[in-house]
Amino acid sequence: MEKKDFEAWLDNISITFLSLTDLQKNETLDHLISLSGAVQLRHLSNNLEILLKRDFLKLLPLELSFYLLKWLDPQTLLTCCLVSKQWNKVISACTEVWQTACKNLGWQIDDSVQDPLHWKKVYLKAILRMKQLKDHEAFETSSLIGHSARVYALYYKDGLLCTGSDDLSAKLWDVSTGQCIYGIQTHTCATVKFDEQKLVTGSFDNTVACWEWSSGAKTQHFRGHTGAVFSVDYNDELDILVSGSADFTVKVWALSTGTCLNTLTGHTEWVTKVVLQKCKVKSLMHSPGDYILLSADKYEIKIWPIGREINCKCLKTLSVSEDRSISLQPRLHFDGKYIVCSSALGLYQWDFASYDILRVIKPPDFSNVSLLGFGEIFALLFDNRYLYIMDLRTEKLISRWPLPEYRKSKRGSSFLAGEMSWLNGLNGQNDMGLVFATSMPDHSIHLVLWKEHG
Repeated sequence: MEKKDFEAWLDNISITFLSLTDLQKNETLDHLISLSGAVQLRHLSNNLEILLKRDFLKLLPLELSFYLLKWLDPQTLLTCCLVSKQWNKVISACTEVWQTACKNLGWQIDDSVQDPLHWKKVYLKAILRMKQLKDHEAFETSSLIGHSARVYALYYKDGLLCTGSDDLSAKLWDVSTGQCIYGIQTHTCATVKFDEQKLVTGSFDNTVACWEWSSGAKTQHFRGHTGAVFSVDYNDELDILVSGSADFTVKVWALSTGTCLNTLTGHTEWVTKVVLQKCKVKSLMHSPGDYILLSADKYEIKIWPIGREINCKCLKTLSVSEDRSISLQPRLHFDGKYIVCSSALGLYQWDFASYDILRVIKPPDFSNVSLLGFGEIFALLFDNRYLYIMDLRTEKLISRWPLPEYRKSKRGSSFLAGEMSWLNGLNGQNDMGLVFATSMPDHSIHLVLWKEHG
């Protein structure tokens, strides 16, 4: 057929085809396909793929594309990024999707970051870190060697670790380098706390002392307890120091003069922990900004108002069993909003505004597990063999790390958590530095540290 005749015939056929019903069109196509050979069928196959395939990410408005992408899981999205450069560009710029994925992994979200490609990069970093935690590859270990007798007391702050020992010394270490910055002669240390200028120690000699780092001089001595001092805390703004003792009392001292301002009674066991903290919630008994003192023994946590007044009465006593059949472990978390303590029954979390128990977390085989740190997203726990990370949103253990045969302490003074901001959510910057430290039978300090990102 000549080209001119073919074109005329094709026009007539096209007009007739368009006038048919859908059913008639389908029957016509079926008939034509049945008459076609291999060449025609191959041609039809190649052209149908082009005609039927629609790149919806390219055709849809960006807002609709983002809406559709929100329904896909992150792993599928990463696969979709491989389809084309255009898909990778659109999917990478879908901020809400990657922010949600990061939140689900326990990552902190900074809404001030405007770079549309930022959050996909953060997600990739987050998924790597979470895989390292799952595969037991997120941490590394180190040791501090320098004491000649058992180390009873540890305190960590801002990259520095203080250790107090039976060798009548206290040392301040730079955790990142392992170097000893200061070493001063003290009494036997049962507990320590420090800042840039001074060190405060509680001792088995029933006293508390304040020392100057730079000179090693004793600047204040607090006498009055009749039993070993197991815990101290202080606040320079209030000029107050508090101490908990084996004589079942808590004493409140003037930090600058060493004068005993008050002796708080009511405990019937050794007071193993005292905490001074600003309240962050309002209740009938306190307001945000009020200073609160918590003191804990084997069975009870007592809450006291504290400030510039000399006298104060116990606001509330918390316990997990009225008959004292269940004891509390010697670790206490208080952030101004919640009180958390562990026992043989699990982790107890109290709401500080109402003093009600919010929840009891009971992981498998919790009887020997102790609390180290508690945040909004994660909790750090440990037992005789492992260090554990729990996702508090699911109450499941997501990681563990083996521990050596460390020195056991019924008072909980010979081990501690390091950096704890990551417990409120990782952010790619706070997963570094010290995770855990404990004293060892050979008088060294065993450190568990975050491994740098791969």
